Amino acid sequence: MIGDGWNGDNAAMRPEHHGTPEAPTPRRVAVITGSRAEFGLLAPVMLAIAANPSLQLMVIAAGSHLVAPAETFYDVKALFNIAEVVPMQICGRVGRAEDVESLARGVARFGRSFEKLRPQWVVVLGDRIEAFAAGIAANIGGYALAHIHGGDRAEGIADESMRHALTKLAHLHFPATELSAERIIKMGEQPRRILMVGSPAIDGLSGKPSLDDVTFEALGRPTALFLMHPVGRSNEMEEAGAAAVLEGLAGERVAALHPNFDPGREGVLRAIVSVPTACVRSHIPRDTFVGLLKRLAGTGGVLVGNSSAGLIEAAAIGLKVIDIGTRQQGRERPGNVIHIENEYAETVGAALRRAKAAPASPPVHPYGEGRASQQIADALARVDMSEPGFQRKRITY
Repeated sequence: MIGDGWNGDNAAMRPEHHGTPEAPTPRRVAVITGSRAEFGLLAPVMLAIAANPSLQLMVIAAGSHLVAPAETFYDVKALFNIAEVVPMQICGRVGRAEDVESLARGVARFGRSFEKLRPQWVVVLGDRIEAFAAGIAANIGGYALAHIHGGDRAEGIADESMRHALTKLAHLHFPATELSAERIIKMGEQPRRILMVGSPAIDGLSGKPSLDDVTFEALGRPTALFLMHPVGRSNEMEEAGAAAVLEGLAGERVAALHPNFDPGREGVLRAIVSVPTACVRSHIPRDTFVGLLKRLAGTGGVLVGNSSAGLIEAAAIGLKVIDIGTRQQGRERPGNVIHIENEYAETVGAALRRAKAAPASPPVHPYGEGRASQQIADALARVDMSEPGFQRKRITY
């Protein structure tokens, strides 16, 4: 496991120096992970931070990682020492009002964690309430905040608003595309604080193998992977939408993953479990997920739903994707993606036929060259944090 929680200035743990200059104290970097989706993107960033001698990694696991059965927490724990945990959501309680309470709990608990760990950097990714709670606590608490994947457009539920709010809270920005970097500049952020690094979701993809036969067989040898998250509607509406999409996949061997913990989750779950032939999993580890995408790409399969993985990882791998609805509205859609607005079985079926008939094309995407994590770690180590006004933000116009 990598990354030690900070426990103060312990002289007994420091190496002795005999007449030589003492090495600079590494900067303490608290990286916040709150869900399975962003942990897959953050893991290579954490590894790069841990490998940098000028940085000290401190991992804070929060939010949905800690909701029973907490399978994703064990994924984090298997790779990294966990400095702090920040519970937010309560098992079985999902909804907009519940998210408000979870956010409030998160802000308070992150504030206490930061006071204990005293990080020089707090690093968040994306737009979920875990990142937003940490960003609020860091900014108000006086800690430098770095934000990965800012400037994106993706509707979600309140995702785009929270992502852009995090941009205004952050002191250093790591957008994934040129368009996202341009949006951050238009929001009045200092251009010298913006480093277009690409998406860490791309980092290391080429080195991960396609799924092996045994695991592929255990997942039902799928021809379609269903990964659909709620978009904030009632459980009944989410169930009807997901059920229609699954009806459009009739005749396919479907593997289905549980949705995230946004409002409407229970409706999507009901639709998934009502399909007796689907192979349903609450969670699969990141490497298995990437291996499955590669296996599907190599066997003419397709990813169906509204996950950002369809527009980022799948684009880099070359997997065909049917993106449905508004959740990813505004995000760049590479050539592997067929977008449809409506959750009608006939529309999904037609899109599926188009995807199968389309020729395979080499991956072309706007998300960088697979070096985002190293560039992020290097920047966290080298940025001059003593610059006058570094944390006193001022809009550029």
